[in-house]
Amino acid sequence: MISSDTSASAAGRRPFLKSLAAVAALSLAATACGGSGDDAKKDGGNVTLSVTVWNMGKTPEFKALFDAFEAANPGIKVQPVDILADDYADKVTTMLAGGDDTDVITMKNVTDYSRYSSRGQLAEVTDLAKSAEGSQLSGLDAFDVSGKYYALPYRQDFWLLYYNKKLFDQAGVKYPGAMTWDEYAKLAQQLTKDAGGKKVYGTYQHTWRSVVQAIAAAQTGGDQLGGDYSFFADQYAVALGLQKSGAALDFGTAMAQKSDYKTMFETGATAMLPMGTWYIANLLTGKADGKIDVDWGIAPMPQRPGATGVTTFGSPTAFAVNKKAEHADAAKKFVQFAAGKAGAEALAKIGSVPAYKSPEITEAYFKLKGMPTDETSKKAFQPDKVVLEMPVSDKTSDVDTILREEHELIMVGEKSAADGIRSMNERVKSEVLN
Repeated sequence: MISSDTSASAAGRRPFLKSLAAVAALSLAATACGGSGDDAKKDGGNVTLSVTVWNMGKTPEFKALFDAFEAANPGIKVQPVDILADDYADKVTTMLAGGDDTDVITMKNVTDYSRYSSRGQLAEVTDLAKSAEGSQLSGLDAFDVSGKYYALPYRQDFWLLYYNKKLFDQAGVKYPGAMTWDEYAKLAQQLTKDAGGKKVYGTYQHTWRSVVQAIAAAQTGGDQLGGDYSFFADQYAVALGLQKSGAALDFGTAMAQKSDYKTMFETGATAMLPMGTWYIANLLTGKADGKIDVDWGIAPMPQRPGATGVTTFGSPTAFAVNKKAEHADAAKKFVQFAAGKAGAEALAKIGSVPAYKSPEITEAYFKLKGMPTDETSKKAFQPDKVVLEMPVSDKTSDVDTILREEHELIMVGEKSAADGIRSMNERVKSEVLN
């Protein structure tokens, strides 16, 4: 499997492939979409399918899916278009706007999906969404655009709390379980220490706005598209309080250093980490390969005082066919494979949470070597409610941009939380909703 560092390397092969396709196309009649057969004829019996990914080497789900798909489709080779995670959305947006013909576009989140589908940059896959396998896909509703679908989810994640057992043991602190945000903040302060000149933080809150805003919306019932963001206030108090107390790496430093949450957790730089279930695959694979040495567990996300049950947020991850795909038939076949039972089996083997749900897949997942087996960890996998990370509409992309900009200003201290929230209210109402 060939991995490229940027989309440029994938684009570099296209003139040659296009010339082959153009010559072969002269002798081919137009046919309906029916798998990868037409694409294979165009390329002399073989297809090189390009798929955008992020941080290929640190995201084992991609290799698992690509290997399984290639094994099931010997005439198709998958070529990843590898993009840095932090640059992914901007890079893909630029690629699609420029008419790039990469075949499959991975939808990292529903906000990006909303942007690309509303611009007509994705091919419709409604027939796959409404198939028998499609009916078993968790998170499919997030891709419903007026009854039409332009992507299929292959993974359905939600957020929980990871913790380093060794650091808890060294501090003589009981492992986390069900707790409020105030209890979480106090626990983080207890676990913060200097170890041989190295700072160990009680927790690490990543720079994504969802760490504050999406969990606030999920646990208060707030509407992130509504234009009134007063429900963010309590969560900002927690996040800013952690920074001020030194119990969490400050936002400005994390942004400047482009901090990697995986590195923070795996090197023992933080005792706790709120993060999505997708990270489990990385931990299991890394530990099995001897690259990661951390004894970890998981607990439910902290809750608001007086909450009944566990509410968290999550988001499906999907594959879509580029409207200008070089190999549209093979691309559609890949999207169907990744979202279906075969793709789910490949994902479950490495610890990723598939969107395709069945008792067999769930059983296989919990039998994985290295999975935590304590009751708290198992309970963390059964939240009472998972709220979509960001609602999908034609306004999602514009609102997301405003909320992210104001979030960053609040977290670096250029605005108070109150002023930042006020700006969110005013800007969303005037720039988007009006």
